[in-house]
Amino acid sequence: MVSPELLRQYPLFASFDDHELKAISALADEVTVEAGTTLFEAGQSAAYFYLLIEGVVEWHYDMVNPTSSELRKDVHILDYSPGEPFGISALLEPHLYLGRADVRSRSRLLRMDGPRLRALCELDTGMGPVLLRAITAAAMERLTKMRALMAAARSEP
Repeated sequence: MVSPELLRQYPLFASFDDHELKAISALADEVTVEAGTTLFEAGQSAAYFYLLIEGVVEWHYDMVNPTSSELRKDVHILDYSPGEPFGISALLEPHLYLGRADVRSRSRLLRMDGPRLRALCELDTGMGPVLLRAITAAAMERLTKMRALMAAARSEP
C-alpha cells in the first residue's frame, strides 16, 4: 500500500477524490526494480498496471513477418518517462500485454494489481470512467510519440 498523497502527485490521478485515491492506494505498492529486469512479455496475462516514478523502462515489440513466423525482429518502441503509466493492458480487454517492458536503469515504480483495480472500478461506477479517461489520454499521448518516431524513421536516408 502507498499513501494517497503519493498518487496525488501524478496527473493520472488528478481527477480522483480523496476516497477514490485511498481505495486505489490500497491496491498499489512502490517497488524498486534493478536494471536488466523484464517486467512483462507480450502475450502474458496482464496482472499489473504500472506508473514509473523514476528510472528508465523501455517498451519493446516483437515484429513478426506475417508470411514467415521465423522472421522476427525485436523493436525498441520507446522509453517511458517518469510519471507515465504503462502496462495499461491490465485495465483493457483482453488483459494481455502487447509488448515487453525492460528496466534499463534501476527504477522505482508504482505497481497496481490489475484485476483488483478493475473490480474496484466495477464497484464504484464513478471511478471507472475517470480512470478510463486518464488511461485513454495517456495512450493517445503515447500514440502521438510513436507516430513522430515512425515519421522520423521513415524520413532517414
